Amino acid sequence: MGVLQGRTALVTGASRGIGRAIAERLGRDGARVAVHYGSSEAAAKETVAAIEAAGGSAFALRAELGVPGDAEALWEAFDRAADGVDVLVNNAGAATFATIAETDEETYERALAVNARAPFFIVKHGLRRLRDGGRIVNVTAATDHGIPAIAATHMAKGAVTALTRSLAVELAPRGITANSVAPGFVDTDLTAAVLADPALRAYAEGVSAFGRVGTPEEVADVVAFLASPDSRWVTGQHIDATGGAHLAL
Repeated sequence: MGVLQGRTALVTGASRGIGRAIAERLGRDGARVAVHYGSSEAAAKETVAAIEAAGGSAFALRAELGVPGDAEALWEAFDRAADGVDVLVNNAGAATFATIAETDEETYERALAVNARAPFFIVKHGLRRLRDGGRIVNVTAATDHGIPAIAATHMAKGAVTALTRSLAVELAPRGITANSVAPGFVDTDLTAAVLADPALRAYAEGVSAFGRVGTPEEVADVVAFLASPDSRWVTGQHIDATGGAHLAL
């Protein structure tokens, strides 16, 4: 029996990449997984099918993030299929590839709406649904590293890392833990175009202590621990899951 047997998990942005790997891992651990997606219903259904094929249970739900009322819409869709949640993984995000000099107000507002505002209100509106002893895991970024190419996104992700610490204190009386995870360079469909450039891939591999980029499954393993009963004494932590990025000089 899996460590999450009898529990329900909601993973945002779970139709592909890191989110899909997290959803599949939590499904293997026994959770019933709510697979959130924003646009690709077909991809979400593939994730659900993969979880079910492995013996798990899952359902898909759609909500566009970064628009007014997004968190309420997500939870309303969730409520139609489940009556409470034990594990909330805020994974969905949107990268805005622009330095601060290239970032206009529209780009800035979009970055904050998807990457910072949405997780904040997903947690806010999810509190009455989150059972005591539950888990919140926010997938953010390695914000102690400077990444000018995604300045607004990086700033927004850092805001959620800060939020995580406040949540840890506020929710501790209910036995709920809150932690964040920084994935670093990971080989997904979203990074495929960047990593297809030999020079950029060499850079991404070079900053890791292991000399390679990560996989979605490796990030999912870290999230799975934070979602498990074994992490009950870990809260308010920002877990570096970058493969030791920038350790080697």
